[in-house]
Amino acid sequence: MLIAHLSDPHLTTGALGAEPAAGLHRALGRVLALNPRPDCVVITGDLADHGRPDEYAVLREVLGRFPLPVHLVAGNHDDRESLLDAFGGTPWLGGGFSAYYQVDHPGLTLVVLDSLVPGTDGGRLGDEQLDWLDRVLATRPEVPAVVCLHHPPIEVGIPAMDAIRLADGPALADVLLRHPHVARVAAGHLHRPVTAAFAGTVLTVAPSTWRQVALTMTDDPQVYFVAEPTALLLHQVTTAGCVTHTVQVSHTAGPICGF
Repeated sequence: MLIAHLSDPHLTTGALGAEPAAGLHRALGRVLALNPRPDCVVITGDLADHGRPDEYAVLREVLGRFPLPVHLVAGNHDDRESLLDAFGGTPWLGGGFSAYYQVDHPGLTLVVLDSLVPGTDGGRLGDEQLDWLDRVLATRPEVPAVVCLHHPPIEVGIPAMDAIRLADGPALADVLLRHPHVARVAAGHLHRPVTAAFAGTVLTVAPSTWRQVALTMTDDPQVYFVAEPTALLLHQVTTAGCVTHTVQVSHTAGPICGF
C-alpha cells in the first residue's frame, strides 16, 4: 500500500492565504502525478493556521475535487471543535466525530491520533487515548499498522521544537512496543524531514507543504522559517515493512496534475 504523507499546510484567509493554499494544492497535484498513484493521503496536522472556521472552509475547497482518500490529523494550530464541525462525519475524519480514529484498509490499519492540547504548542495524548490505541492495534495484528500524529514523540536536536514535542512520548512508546506490526509512526510539526528509530519501529516526520523551519541546533528560543524546497513523503507499506521516499514538490522536474 502506498501512503502519501503531507504536513503543516497552515491554511488561512485574506492577503496571506494564497501561498499556503497554493503549496497544498501543488503537493496534492504532485501526488496525483505519481505512478502508481498512492492509495491514500495523510496530512499530519496544522491544517489551519489559526483554527478558524473560514480556514477549514478553504481546506474543504482545496480538497473538494481531490479524487483520493485523505485522512486529516489535528495539530497545535488547529481548533478541535472547528475541525469537527467542518469535517466530522466525513471520510476525511474516518467517518466519525472524533479527531482520533482508525481506518481499516484491506492491507493496512491506519491509526490517527489527536495530540492537540488547546492553548499550548506542545502535545499530549493522555491515558484514555493511549488505551484506545492499544486496543485498536490489537485488533488486526496480521496486517501492518501506520500510526499518525502531529507532535513527534522524541527530541530531534532542535531545542526550540523539542520544547514543544509530545509530552507523553515514553507512554506512546510503551504501547507501540507491544505491537511489532506497527510499520511506521508518521508525524509533522517540525516543518523539516526527520527520521529516527522509535519504539521498535521508525518515526518519519514530513516537511511542510508551505515553509520550513531552520535547522537551529542551539538554545536559541526563536523559531526561524526558511524558504527551503517543499516535499512530501511516500510510504510503501508491505507485510515485509515500510520504505519511505522523499518526493520533491516545489523544486521538482516531475509532473503535477490539476484537479
